[in-house]
Amino acid sequence: MSIPAQSDGAEDRASGTATLSKDAAPGEVLLKVTGLQKHFPIRKGLLQRQVGAVRAVDGLDFEVRSGETLGVVGESGCGKSTMGRLITRLLEPTAGSIEFEGKDITHLGVSGMRPLRRDVQMIFQDPYSSLNPRHTIGTIVGAPFRLQGVEPEGGIKKEVQRLLSVVGLNPEHYNRYPHEFSGGQRQRIGIARALALNPKLVVADEPVSALDVSIQAQVVNLLDDLQQELGLTYVIIAHDLSVVRHVSDRIAVMYLGKIVELADREALYKAPMHPYTKALMSAVPIPDPSRKSAKSERILLKGDVPSPIAPPSGCRFHTRCWKATEICRTTEPPLKELKPGQQVACHHPENFEDQAPQDTVLLTAAKEAAELVADEVLAESAATSAAVAAEVAETAEPSGSAETAETSESAATAESSESAATSETSESAETSESAETAEPAETAESSESAESAETAETSESAETSESSESSESSESSESGTDGSGSQGPTEK
Repeated sequence: MSIPAQSDGAEDRASGTATLSKDAAPGEVLLKVTGLQKHFPIRKGLLQRQVGAVRAVDGLDFEVRSGETLGVVGESGCGKSTMGRLITRLLEPTAGSIEFEGKDITHLGVSGMRPLRRDVQMIFQDPYSSLNPRHTIGTIVGAPFRLQGVEPEGGIKKEVQRLLSVVGLNPEHYNRYPHEFSGGQRQRIGIARALALNPKLVVADEPVSALDVSIQAQVVNLLDDLQQELGLTYVIIAHDLSVVRHVSDRIAVMYLGKIVELADREALYKAPMHPYTKALMSAVPIPDPSRKSAKSERILLKGDVPSPIAPPSGCRFHTRCWKATEICRTTEPPLKELKPGQQVACHHPENFEDQAPQDTVLLTAAKEAAELVADEVLAESAATSAAVAAEVAETAEPSGSAETAETSESAATAESSESAATSETSESAETSESAETAEPAETAESSESAESAETAETSESAETSESSESSESSESSESGTDGSGSQGPTEK
């Protein structure tokens, strides 16, 4: 099966419009949505002043990889269809960003989005209202070629007939009108129109909700076959969880404008973590005759979905949840990954350790909601959470002991290094002290020697002076004796 060749974009480059990047490889991020919001204003009065807003989509974060299928499920009014129209830019977002193949398309105008329309197409929920009743099928399916200026080989009519045969319709129906077809055939016409330009991303808004079971299987198998042959990437919005499980690789669960859980298909159906997801899974009938007499384990939710005009504070599901506590009413849980490939926004998740174990007092609404839940389900939920918590604690103990051993080893190493440093410091201190002590001692010795030398010199000089004085005195005494001896006889 071949798809018509498209123009190489030379006309777009000549006209100055945006051009697309190269194709994303399988597994690479094709679509990235961050903080996406869409609020529809409520206006009243003569001046049409805004008095409120319907928070249809209120902060979505997810990625779609090339070649995969992302299923989106949730109750009516949770914002699934609005999200699909925001992705295809049929609606202008209030806030957030949308990136397609790394290019920001959040606020592109009509001319900027025109080349992107070849790669992003949508299959609408109601096939009859999405087909112009005044146009033939050939005109409807061939419209994308004329709008994009693409001329397929062999002409538009031949290519349209080939597309009709691809989706399982008779090529001879080219000149018929939409009212001449059944619901399943009209949905196939919508699929043929979406595939006309060989898109990279197809957003299917409940493609099988208006069809009977046999036609549903045909359309779902057709989507699977086209994905395998053409490498398409799907975002499928649906209510039927069985259909979503059959076609999806990953599943996002929406509630009141937000994603409460995003996980792989097998992980989500095997062990759902958000209470709302568990309630949805319990509503899926099991075609097993042996379970006919078994007691139903369906979880009935209390009340209706709150109004998106004034959503509840904190966790938006706490008004209907049987596990809600005070932290659920005051703090909004973030969407975080608790298991590999499974993200959940819940303070008290199922099949996992409690994220707020200190908060154990149930709200009044939670007690009323718990009355609608079977005791077996509550007991199983509590036992599973306790088992997971014990497993996490056991896993944490060896790691904690290992960390303690590593800490003790590092502490011992630090102590030894500190002691070594202390000994080195003491040795250096002792050396410096001995050096300092030796210096004054040497100084004292030198001073003492100098003083003794001075004393000796002084004593020597003193002795010399005394000896000279004594010699002088002896000489004088000798001269005096001689004079007296000579004068004596004369006087006589």
